[in-house]
Amino acid sequence: MKTTQLTVTERLVETIDADLLIYCVAEEKDKAPLCDHFIERPVKKAFDLEDFSGKTEEQLMFYPTSVNTEKAIRAQRVLVMGMGKIKKEKDLSEVCDILRKIGGNMAKVCEKIKAKTITLCLPVIQSLDPEKTAECFAEGILLGDYQFLKYKKTTKKKNDYTGLKRVRFACTTAVNSIRKGAKKGVAAARAACEARDMANEPGNGWTSKEFADYAKALAQTHGLTYTCLEKKDMKKLGMGGILAVNQGSAVPPRMVILEYKPEKKSDTILLVGKGLTFDSGGISIKPSSGMEEMKYDMCGGAAVLATMQAVGEEKSSVGVVAIIPATDNMSGSAAVRPGDIIRHFNGVTSEIVNTDAEGRLILADALAYGIKTFKPDCVVDIATLTGAVVVGLGHHYSGLMSNNDKLSDRLVCAGEDAGEPIWRLPLTKAYKKQIESKVADIKNVGDRWGGAITASAYLSNFVDKTPWAHLDIAGTAWDFTEKSYIPKGPSGIGVRTFLNLIRYWKKGALK
Repeated sequence: MKTTQLTVTERLVETIDADLLIYCVAEEKDKAPLCDHFIERPVKKAFDLEDFSGKTEEQLMFYPTSVNTEKAIRAQRVLVMGMGKIKKEKDLSEVCDILRKIGGNMAKVCEKIKAKTITLCLPVIQSLDPEKTAECFAEGILLGDYQFLKYKKTTKKKNDYTGLKRVRFACTTAVNSIRKGAKKGVAAARAACEARDMANEPGNGWTSKEFADYAKALAQTHGLTYTCLEKKDMKKLGMGGILAVNQGSAVPPRMVILEYKPEKKSDTILLVGKGLTFDSGGISIKPSSGMEEMKYDMCGGAAVLATMQAVGEEKSSVGVVAIIPATDNMSGSAAVRPGDIIRHFNGVTSEIVNTDAEGRLILADALAYGIKTFKPDCVVDIATLTGAVVVGLGHHYSGLMSNNDKLSDRLVCAGEDAGEPIWRLPLTKAYKKQIESKVADIKNVGDRWGGAITASAYLSNFVDKTPWAHLDIAGTAWDFTEKSYIPKGPSGIGVRTFLNLIRYWKKGALK
């Protein structure tokens, strides 16, 4: 992954060489937008001609040498972007996402004109502090600049645009706060882009081995504790779920574990991500149309692993453990069959009704093992688990099911702040009754109704009384709501939500 350098400068913007100098202006009622005196004349002229008023996503570009600006500007081009009416009464999360979208649109303009270096004259947003403003713009620009070009070696041309190399935030006040916010935004965006990279890898380019190798490298770089349970370990531990899913595969399963411990004693958050590197459906094979997208079935595992990158960089104040049960789901001669019965790590037996309901099987072992081993204060799992959640919520919200109201509320708030909205669904005994089996403790699917919830009902058998939440991202991990900073394909969803949860966690938060 390319690394774009983002810095904060106190230099006067007119003295900075850049391919593009950017100003952001808010829309004013019946008058030209208020703006920096350097660009006041061309903005006023455009307003008088009814070409520009500062509305959301409205853009005005000009060349400093060809218009009458207040002073000479060394940038090659000047872009003025409308922010719309930024009112104090607007919800703060809404304002944050407006800034991210503006940042994403900046990246799109840069792609069009092939700009490598930009300077953003950071605007003052009345309803947001400078730190948050810088964080949101940094996220929007870097997330919007994302490209996956690894396999385009022979078809790339010399003049193909490969993205931004340098971004400067120019400011004269609150410099330290802006630097802090920019640093947080960069860490979050880079982690989300890493998750996108993992998901974009083909099934033959990202297997359980790549999950393990990446985690090991992260551990070495950031001082994390790395553990990897191999197939022989799983057999000794009785992890019947992940072993069953892997039976038809040529690549062995791995349970990848990273642990971050802060210097001071703290709560521990356990994150578990589904690492299904390709899902054919097994014996209950999927339709061939669209099956290539099943390489994305590991987006939950990617989100958890990428989160640990940012956690390691920031040295969070709360302990975090990440577990990724990783395998593919193939239909080889030894594949698990409908009607088979397996035994999970915690002793619960399960009747396999549908081999395409495999994600819950590997998550179950990971949840039970993680809770017993690390005794976390809470656990959150994230998975592209069910098509049913897409039917219910479309591609706009991730589904949430939980046994703890406080944890649910914190996740909803963390997601809202990240622009990754979450909708909580009920989880009651009525749904758990739907997965009762006549020949085992439970079965891995119920009837067709409430499929997203019955999947979480399955997982509830493996968390005991630990505060737990399940995020079903089948509708948002790719084809997420179209935004300027969200590309087509993998969105990297979950990473920034988890970072918000971790960054603002306090000891004893659920008590």
